[in-house]
Amino acid sequence: MTLDSHGRPIVLVCGSETTESCLAGPLEAAADRPVRAIEAARLADALETLDGAERNEESDTDDSSAAAGDDDADADADADADADGGLRRPAAVVLETDDRSELRTLLERVRDVADVPTVAAPPAGSEPLAATAVRADADEYAPGDHDDTVDRILGTAADGPDHDGTDGERDYHQILANELPDEAFVIGKDGTYLDAQIRPDAAELYTVSSDDLIGRRLEDAFPDDTVAKLRGCIDRAFETDEIQSVEYGVETTEGWRRFEGRVVPIDERIEGQRAVVWLARDITERARRERELRSRQARLERLNRINAVIRDAIETLVQAPTRDAIERQVCEQLVDSDLYCGALIVERAADDTLAYRIGAGDATAYMERTRDVGADEHCSVTRAAETGETQITDHILESEPLPADLQEAAREDDVRATIAVPITYEDATYGVLSVLASRTDAFTDSEAAAFELLGETIGFTIMAVKNRQLLLADTVVELEFRIDGGDTFSFDLSTEYDCTCSLEWVGTSSRGKTFQFVTVDGLDGETVLEEAQAHDSIEECRLIHDGTSQCTIEMRLAESGVRTLANHGTTIRDVAVSDGVGTCLVEVPQDANVREIADALSVIYENTELVARREVDRPVRTAAERRNRILDELTERQLTTLRVAYYAGFFDWPRESTGEEIAEAMDVTPPTMHQHLRKGMKTILNEFFEEGDWTPEEL
Repeated sequence: MTLDSHGRPIVLVCGSETTESCLAGPLEAAADRPVRAIEAARLADALETLDGAERNEESDTDDSSAAAGDDDADADADADADADGGLRRPAAVVLETDDRSELRTLLERVRDVADVPTVAAPPAGSEPLAATAVRADADEYAPGDHDDTVDRILGTAADGPDHDGTDGERDYHQILANELPDEAFVIGKDGTYLDAQIRPDAAELYTVSSDDLIGRRLEDAFPDDTVAKLRGCIDRAFETDEIQSVEYGVETTEGWRRFEGRVVPIDERIEGQRAVVWLARDITERARRERELRSRQARLERLNRINAVIRDAIETLVQAPTRDAIERQVCEQLVDSDLYCGALIVERAADDTLAYRIGAGDATAYMERTRDVGADEHCSVTRAAETGETQITDHILESEPLPADLQEAAREDDVRATIAVPITYEDATYGVLSVLASRTDAFTDSEAAAFELLGETIGFTIMAVKNRQLLLADTVVELEFRIDGGDTFSFDLSTEYDCTCSLEWVGTSSRGKTFQFVTVDGLDGETVLEEAQAHDSIEECRLIHDGTSQCTIEMRLAESGVRTLANHGTTIRDVAVSDGVGTCLVEVPQDANVREIADALSVIYENTELVARREVDRPVRTAAERRNRILDELTERQLTTLRVAYYAGFFDWPRESTGEEIAEAMDVTPPTMHQHLRKGMKTILNEFFEEGDWTPEEL
């Protein structure tokens, strides 16, 4: 009898980490031949006796003509048996291991002993395992998690050792092409396409079919710089004898796309030269997501840097002694960060033009041209000054959104984006901060929010500096305004009841609400409170002091012209309303913008007129003189009570001594003690709040 391949067994070799074969059952059910499973450790010993088994098979073939009847059955039984404990020549050896090193060792061991078809069949497929199968010359790659695993194993066993063709060459890319959804090419060391397999759904991307590509070279498909990159990857694969990867771009029928090449070197020569299996995976979408991620990370890092710069700028503002120093430090810190090519500050001048105050950076032409920008010209700075809102201009060099001269300066200095931020404190605008960048889309919404905070902080600091300068000035300017009518409570009350309303003090709560203490002469408190509760401009009110023809009321207002004046760095000396006409007396520094103050007051009271402007010299009073003046105003009992209360800890929190204990120490009744204490404290406070300078304070 002749033993053909149909009688040979399929041998399953379980990996060292595998307890039993997962393919034995399915193969036995589907195969028309024996299926045997052995451990990987037994493969070496079994292969050593394979030559003996081959000789026995040849002997059986020579003697087959002399055998008949029962002799044929005996021969078949002998053929299926091991020879000296070894293997009969199998139809295929299937290696069930997912260990790359073990897989390669087992494949090389089988190849060294006999020409037996081999199948790499790991429990689950992967690119590294598929590449190892190619490198070690496996005839088939059939992972156990594929639907056609059994069919591919049986097909390899049926074809026998010569299933690859008469020329002895194998379809090297087929294994990887079956495992991965990629384009597969076989490329020789000289850069020639030896074989190609393109997926049908991707064929429309290529201008050349897979058949026409064979025989062409890399230079025919890619530009020179890409060819150099691809050839370098192929050379590294041969030099290291390891899988290499490279990313490259390709112009396809659907535009520019990004690919990742996985290059697997092949040991055998094809058409007389070494070659590689090249897997081309389309990573265009992945590359897009990675670019977006990198862009987001870059924006976040830039925002963190911007916030750090702005935080440092805000910290230094507290120590700036003058407005010029405040503005100079801000501009210099922004430019020193290397995020911006320029920063400048402008303000609206008395003639309604924009006055350049200070600037820093290399964009000198742009900043110099800004000096000549009129308030009616259309650019981010003028819009910010007019609207009081942050303005961003992007793509300056592409869209040319600026006036001609400023556009030319932007081109000269490579200014591609700007942001203009109003410098404000509440309803007072001190100028506009303009920041220039050499990158397009430099100012996102998050960055704009950070700059708006900077603008508000600069405005608050400028206001504080103005108030400090006014408080310490020896000579100030006194402004007197006349206001003919207004839609506020004081104007309406004085007109209807022929009374006079005088401002005692104005302040702002922690929630930004303005409140005033107003004394009304010529009207009782009950009537005043009733009218105040009914007036639209007053949100809350309460009666502080009530008399027959005079009272004091506290009012919380939605808006206040007095508060507007305070926000512009003025010291309010007197505000009174009588017969529907108001008189407002304020002090401002000598360098104050009087028109700006008048315009701000006109927003609240339409009929406002500046009737007087006078320079006033303040008397210089030393601390010792002020102290002596206070002591002269106090009685002996008031001074004694204040001292005992102070040293006994009555003013500490929590108190060290109670009012009763202070009274007992002074040998007076508690009511008498409290009377002396309150009168003494009022005398001291009167020196500061009535005779001295004051400005509205935050509660």
